[in-house]
Amino acid sequence: MVGVDLNAVGKVSQPLEYSYTWKDVVLYAIGIGAGNDDLDFVYEKKLKVYPTFATIIAQPALAWSLFEGKVDFTRLLHAEHKIVLHREIPREGRLFTTARIAKIYDKVKHALMVVEAETRTESGERLFDNIAGFLIRGAGGFGGERGPKAGNEPPQREPDFADQLTTWRDQNVIYRLSGDLNPLHIDPDFAKLAGFDKPILHGLCTFGFACRSILRKLCGNDPSKIKSFEVRFSGVVFPGDTIVTEGWRADDEGKKYVIQSKNQHGNVVLSNGMVELR
Repeated sequence: MVGVDLNAVGKVSQPLEYSYTWKDVVLYAIGIGAGNDDLDFVYEKKLKVYPTFATIIAQPALAWSLFEGKVDFTRLLHAEHKIVLHREIPREGRLFTTARIAKIYDKVKHALMVVEAETRTESGERLFDNIAGFLIRGAGGFGGERGPKAGNEPPQREPDFADQLTTWRDQNVIYRLSGDLNPLHIDPDFAKLAGFDKPILHGLCTFGFACRSILRKLCGNDPSKIKSFEVRFSGVVFPGDTIVTEGWRADDEGKKYVIQSKNQHGNVVLSNGMVELR
């Protein structure tokens, strides 16, 4: 199969190490827009860790899956992402992530590779999981399973909460220092080759902004209250854009909310989202 190796399904990586200090935690927090108004996330005295920092720790394992799957990077799009938190992320540590190429779905025109990555401490405690969906354009039509349909559609009513955060003009410059060095997010010439007028913001940076809004509106900025969070990446965000994250209560207990994020023009950039709270 051109664009992705269908025989990669079921392959599992060795545990891949990621070591970090509180400074990496703070750099990530700044990368998703935190500042003086979010002191507990940027000051080491009583430092909290944003749940979406889990995506940074899993980067080496997710990258392994792309190379192991022989993915054509010129066709690659990060389509969806989910984190599942089993306990709070420590402010520093030496963690190990094992990735598995779980499925490759046939989306007719495109292929969707689903990767499951599990992160544990040195002593073997399970900390969190990442489930990533990578779309390989033009690699579909091989007769495979179509995969599940998108769920988590917002109801036809006003959201139960909305929160607005504005990205900085240089947000991409800071966020990439946490590990995603794709030139699409920094090099104007590369961005133009990809069809954009200028570099775009990382999808997982937008994911982090949405998580910040959820923490602000539903959790009193307590990261331990988030059990899981998932979205589909459905639109482009440029550095300097405003992100409005909306949530609709999806259960009687108030533990689940459908999530959607839009830019300042009303265009949906994160869709089919769901957050589950403790």
